[in-house]
Amino acid sequence: MGGFFDVAAVEAGTGRPIRSAWRTPDDPRPFPAPDAVVVAPATFNTINKWAAGLADTLAVATLCEASGLGVPVAVLPCVADALAVHPAYRESLARLRGMGVRFGDPYTGDAQEGGGRPDFGWESALDLLERR
Repeated sequence: MGGFFDVAAVEAGTGRPIRSAWRTPDDPRPFPAPDAVVVAPATFNTINKWAAGLADTLAVATLCEASGLGVPVAVLPCVADALAVHPAYRESLARLRGMGVRFGDPYTGDAQEGGGRPDFGWESALDLLERR
């Protein structure tokens, strides 16, 4: 394992290669169509680019495509309070909700009373998908 993400462990666990680059038009699609997509943690930048249809990264292009295919999408935002009130972000949330995207409660990572940080709450994404 090196750095942030253990590629070998994820590939072994899923039986699929990790994609981090665009495929060429001649390359076959390496994965079957997804049953659902979870976006977590979803940053200010990711949410705004996705809502605007700016598919300039593989991750955001995948989200744009999933939305177009009608694949259920659950999002767990991780956005600072100061950014969460930005008009562009509020408009992006409204647009994505209008597309059927489901959002969990925002996570800021701010310390709680007593000094601890709240858990991110990954499981809540599955709850969002089950409510469809």
